[in-house]
Amino acid sequence: METLKKKFYITTAIDYVNGKPHIGHALEKIQADVLARYHRQKGEDVFFLTGTDEHGAKIARAADAAGKDPQAYVDEYAAHFISLRETLNLSWDDFIRTTDHKRHWPGVEKLWRKLAQAQKLYKKKYQGLYCVGHEAFVTEKDLMDGVCRDHQKKPEMIEEENYFFKLSDYTEEIGRKLKSGELVILPESRKNEILSLIASGLEDVSFSRPRKDLAWGVPVPDDPDHTIYVWCDALTNYISAIGYGRDEAVFETRWGGEEVAHVIGKDILRFHAAIWPGMLLAAGIPLPKKILVHGFITVEGQKMSKTIGNVFDPAELAGTYGIDPVRYYLLREIPSGEDGDFSIKKFEERYNGDLANGLGNFVARVATLGEKVSPVPLPQNEEMMKEIERVRALARQYIESFRLNEALGVIWELIGYGDRYINDTKPWAIKNDTATLQHIIAGASVLIDAIRELIEPFVPDTAQKIREQISVDGDMIKIKRGNILFPRLVG
Repeated sequence: METLKKKFYITTAIDYVNGKPHIGHALEKIQADVLARYHRQKGEDVFFLTGTDEHGAKIARAADAAGKDPQAYVDEYAAHFISLRETLNLSWDDFIRTTDHKRHWPGVEKLWRKLAQAQKLYKKKYQGLYCVGHEAFVTEKDLMDGVCRDHQKKPEMIEEENYFFKLSDYTEEIGRKLKSGELVILPESRKNEILSLIASGLEDVSFSRPRKDLAWGVPVPDDPDHTIYVWCDALTNYISAIGYGRDEAVFETRWGGEEVAHVIGKDILRFHAAIWPGMLLAAGIPLPKKILVHGFITVEGQKMSKTIGNVFDPAELAGTYGIDPVRYYLLREIPSGEDGDFSIKKFEERYNGDLANGLGNFVARVATLGEKVSPVPLPQNEEMMKEIERVRALARQYIESFRLNEALGVIWELIGYGDRYINDTKPWAIKNDTATLQHIIAGASVLIDAIRELIEPFVPDTAQKIREQISVDGDMIKIKRGNILFPRLVG
C-alpha cells in the first residue's frame, strides 16, 4: 500500500501590477522557492503558488493615464512577473491572476456569500481618508505631516456607503490562536507586533466600494452597485487558485494538508495576520499554519526609489552575474525576517569571497585532483560524518524556522571544514601512493556531495553542476572536472 505523502502548500503575496518587478519582489519569490524545493527534497507533496493583484482604483487610474484598457494594462505588467520564473529559476506550480474570471472570481464570490450567510457583512455610510497608493482607508496616525508615509501623497477624503466586515468579532479568537501556536508567525517579533494590535481591539473593515467609483473589480454578488474591495478579492487568491468555488475536493485536499504557509512582506502583516484569519474563521475555513514575514531591502542604506534611480531589476542582475549568485546574495546577505541592504560592492564581495573563492574553489580543487584517480571507493571517516550531520541538522532547523541566511551560513562552515581538510592532508604532494590519495579525495568528495545536497534548494543550478563533476554511484564516487562554477570577478 502506497504511503500518502505529507502535503505542503506555500504561497507568496500576489504582487500589485503597477510596475516592473524589483529585487524586493525577487527576495520574496526566492525565499518561498527555497522552502518549496526543500520540502520537495524531503519527499513531500508540494504546491507553490504566486500571482498578481490586478484590480483597484490605482490600476484603473494608471490604465486611463496610459490610454489603455485596464485588462490590456494589467496583461502587460503581469507578463513581467510571470517572466521571473525563468529569470530566477523559480519552481512555482501555479500563477494566479485576480482578473481571471474562470479560476479566481468564483472563489471570491463564494467567500463573499459565506460571510454574508454568517451575517458578518453589513452596510453603513463611512467617511474617511483614502490612500490610493495603499488602496485603503487610513487614519491620521498612519500619516506624517498629513501625507502617507509610504507614498508621500495626501489621502483623499471620501464619504460613501460601503459593506463592512465584522472583524471585531474575531479579536479574541485570533489572539488565542496566535498565543497557542495554532497560527505561527515568524519571526517572533512580528507575532508580538500583531498581538499588540489585537490587544487594542480589531476594528471592522470596509469590504466594498461603490461601483460608480470603482468599476474595475469583482462585482458584489446580488448587489451590482458595489465592487468587492481588496481584502475579499486579493486575499482569496490563496484558496481560489486551489479550487475554492470551483473544485471543492481539490481545495479541501490541498488546504487541509499538514502545512499551509504564506511568505509575505512586513508591510502587509496586518492584512494576513488579522483580516485574513478573521475572514477564514467567519467562513468556517481552517487557518494557515504559518505566516513567514520578511523585511525590506534598502540600497546602500536608502529606500528603493525610481526618483533616486536605485531600483535594481533582477533580470539585469541575473543577466550580468548569473541566476544563482543573485539567489545566493539575497538569501545570505538579507536576514530572512528582517530588513537588509543591497549594493553592487557587497554583491561582488559575496560573489568573489563565498562563491568563487569558497564553494567554487573547493569543488575545483577536489575535481582537478580527483579526476586523475576516479572512481574512488566511499571512505569511512567517522569524524567527517559527524561534522556533516551537525551541519545538516542545524541547516534543517534554520530552514524550518525561516532563518535561511543562517542555514547558508552553517552550510558554508562545511566548505571551510573541507578546505582545512585539503590543506591538512596535502593531496597534491602525494606521489606514488594511489590508495592514500584516493582515500583523501574520497573524503573531500563526500563533503562536496553533502554540500551539494544542502545547497540544492538555494542554488539549484550550481547543485546540478556539482553533481555533474562529483557524484556518488553506489559505493563508488565518480569524479570528472568541469567548468569553473563561479569565474572570479576582476575590477
